[in-house]
Amino acid sequence: MPARRKARKRALDVLYEADLRDLPPSQVMESYLERIEKPHPDHLGYTISLVDGVAKNLDRIDELIASYAEGWTLERMPVVDRNLARIAVFELLYVPEIDDPVAITEAVELAKQMSTDDSPRYLNGILGRIAEFATR
Repeated sequence: MPARRKARKRALDVLYEADLRDLPPSQVMESYLERIEKPHPDHLGYTISLVDGVAKNLDRIDELIASYAEGWTLERMPVVDRNLARIAVFELLYVPEIDDPVAITEAVELAKQMSTDDSPRYLNGILGRIAEFATR
């Protein structure tokens, strides 16, 4: 698994736990760092930047997802999909070195592994619309 995909997967783990337990992502990240193996993997820095970035920009990110998620509220989305979308939207808006198609593809690939059969297509649609309209 490529390093950035591992970082996204770890960020998803942290954001998923924070979402389920209704805790601040920074608190869950701190606990996560205490639990993982040492020395820390090289991609951990990107994981931390994703978690921190999503947490700091959560209102804007959720607003965009809610605007483009036709027929779905954020609360109705599966927790995995909601947090994959958050990571991808953060990358689309705030990480210029990640191309939009890469951010979308990575979210779709993780959805194939970790969510429902419909999730990859659904996320691809939402993220494609956000990339097309919201990041101009």
